[in-house]
Amino acid sequence: MKTQMGFGVKTNTEYGSRTFVYEVEGLRQSETTDKLNNPIRSSGTVYITVPYARMNQEMRRITRMGGKIVSIKTLSEYSQTNGQTTNTGEKTKPMTQAKPKSDKKDVPVNTYRPKNPFIGKCLSSTELVQEGGEGTVRHLVFDLSGSELKYLEGQSIGIIPPGTDANGKPHKLRLYSIASTRHGDNLDDQTVSLCVRRLEYNHPETGERIYGVCSSYLCGMEEGADVAITGPVGKEMLLPDDENATIIMIATGTGIAPFRAFIWRMFKEREQNPDYQFKGLAWLFFGCAYTPNILYKEELEELQRQFPDNFRVTYAISREQKNKDGGKMYIQHRIQENAEELWKEIQKENTHTYICGLKGMEGGIDEGMSAVASQSNEDWSVYQKQLKKDHRWHVETY
Repeated sequence: MKTQMGFGVKTNTEYGSRTFVYEVEGLRQSETTDKLNNPIRSSGTVYITVPYARMNQEMRRITRMGGKIVSIKTLSEYSQTNGQTTNTGEKTKPMTQAKPKSDKKDVPVNTYRPKNPFIGKCLSSTELVQEGGEGTVRHLVFDLSGSELKYLEGQSIGIIPPGTDANGKPHKLRLYSIASTRHGDNLDDQTVSLCVRRLEYNHPETGERIYGVCSSYLCGMEEGADVAITGPVGKEMLLPDDENATIIMIATGTGIAPFRAFIWRMFKEREQNPDYQFKGLAWLFFGCAYTPNILYKEELEELQRQFPDNFRVTYAISREQKNKDGGKMYIQHRIQENAEELWKEIQKENTHTYICGLKGMEGGIDEGMSAVASQSNEDWSVYQKQLKKDHRWHVETY
C-alpha cells in the first residue's frame, strides 16, 4: 500500500528544485505493525516532502523510526512522474494502488560479452602482500568511463588476456570477483576493482615453474594499459538490502574480494548511500599463510576500530597460529572455535553466510557446524539445504 504525506497541490520550478520527496518504506506505524514480520512493515510505502535545509535531519528521523529511503526526487520530478497537479493546473493520471514488490533485484548481467568486450584502462595496480609475505597479489583499478557497465557488490567481471593459447586460438576469459562497490574506489561510479593473485606452481612432471596466463597478465599490467572486460555476471553472492542483517563472511586469500565490496558498502560509503545505513553485524573470517598476507589489513582494522559494535574480524594465519590440537590454524578451525555463536546467528531469519575462496575449506566448515547443530538435535546437512533454499547460504569456491 502506498500513501502520501505532506503534499502540496501546486509547484513551480524554483520551489520544486529546492524541495525533495523521499519514498520511504517500513516506517513504524503502530505497536502491532512495528513487528518486523508484519506485511505493512515490509511493503508499506509513504512519500514525505522535505525542504532542502532539513534533508539530513529528516534522514536521521526516518532511520530512528525504522524506515528505509528507497528514492529521493525533487518535488518537480515527483510531480511529473506520479500524476500530481502541475504549475499549469493540468491534472495528470491519478495514482493507483501499487503492485506487490518483487523480491528479485534489478541485477545487471552480461552488458558486455566476449565477442564485444568493453576496452577499459588500468588506472592503478598496487601490491597487497607486505614484506615477508608469500606470493604476489595486486589490487587493480580499471576505468569504465564511456561504458554502460554497471554492477552490484558480489558480482564478477570477465577479463580476456591478449594473445593466443597453445592451439593458436584466442585466450578464453577468466572470471574475477569484483573488489569494489558499485560506486568504485573513486566513488564516481566510473571504476571497477579486482584483487588478483598471480598463479604460480611447479609442473608435477618436469618441475618447470608455471605461471597463470591471465593472472600474470593482470599482475604485470602497467598503468594506462588497455584491458578487455566482459560482464558483469553472478547473482549468488549479492548482499541483502536488510540494514539489520547479520552478514557472516568466510574467505581465504583473494576470496576476500567480494567481502571488501560488502564492507565498503556497509561501513565506508554511508554518506554515498543514504538509503542504506547498515546497523547489523558483519563478521569476517579470513585465512592466509602469514600476517603480511592479510589482504587489505589496514582498511579492515581501521573500520573495525570505527564500528566495534557492528564489525568483527577473525584471522586464521596457518603458518603462525596453532589450533587447539597444536596443528596449523586454518579457517575451518576458527569456524569450529566459534561454532556455538555462529549457530545462534545462523538460526536468525535475517542472517546470511557467504563463503569465498579455496574449495577445500567447505568440508571443515560443515564439520564444525554439524557438531554444534547436533547439540540442538538438528541435522546440519538438512538445515544447510534449507538455508540454500532460503537464499541465506552463499558459496563461491574454486
